[in-house]
Amino acid sequence: MTSVGRGNSAQPASAEREFVFTPDDFRVIAAVLHGDAGIYLPETKATLVYSRLAKRLRLLGLSSFNDYCALIQDEAGVDERQAMLAALTTNVTRFFREPHHFDHLRERVLPDLVARARAGGRVRLWSSACSSGQEPYSMALTLLAAMPDAAQHDVKILATDIDPNVVAVAREGAYRRDLLEAVPSSDRSRLKRAPELGDDVWRFSDEVRDLIAFRELNLVRPWPMNGRFDVIFCRNVVIYFDEPTQETVWRRFIDIMTPQARLYIGHSERVTGDDGRLVSDGLTVYRLKGAAR
Repeated sequence: MTSVGRGNSAQPASAEREFVFTPDDFRVIAAVLHGDAGIYLPETKATLVYSRLAKRLRLLGLSSFNDYCALIQDEAGVDERQAMLAALTTNVTRFFREPHHFDHLRERVLPDLVARARAGGRVRLWSSACSSGQEPYSMALTLLAAMPDAAQHDVKILATDIDPNVVAVAREGAYRRDLLEAVPSSDRSRLKRAPELGDDVWRFSDEVRDLIAFRELNLVRPWPMNGRFDVIFCRNVVIYFDEPTQETVWRRFIDIMTPQARLYIGHSERVTGDDGRLVSDGLTVYRLKGAAR
């Protein structure tokens, strides 16, 4: 998940600040972030914005937030807008986070998908805000436990995120041992030491990594995919959008779900603007209305 970082909402006195930071500066930054990523920044985030972006001003050698705002609004500021997004968002994730979702996937969804794949059908899963990769790798491990021969069938996991830096980390598929504690012992054989990347770093085997295609994707911009998905994970990211943007994203998910698909969302999220097309299929799990359970 990529989300807006949480910070103290109190604003420091301007005399204590290294750079002048006006309400107009904040409004420009908030508007650019919303336009680029759909993320809504309330005014209570002003202190966080200042503290995160002051580092960018120092790095760029800028003397004011006014200059910074001019940069990110200029055509030459495309790269800095991406850097700003990375600075203002926090990637919070772990393996098998919200484990009831993976239990549901394994017990309620995968048996039918495995049968379809073995009969020659197409199966697609999507981790739509994959962050540094723990979610799609958890999906892949769950899938391989149910279908060890998945690579021999038309089964794929798409993993996307707006931040190219975390996508690069995810694509590498290598993690410190302390980050792998939630990986079941039965799946540890799918990890191999990667000493070239550091002490106690382990990388997932090709068997796991080859199931997943990692791509950069902005949820509030056009999506390049044409096919439909049987499983969509979109957890703990839509809460950072304003309500109209949330509703648009939910509707777009619905439009690319297969008739039996499931949508997994975060524990703090709720589906709105779906015109009643989604119904509950478990704790923060949804299916299309009228679909067989």
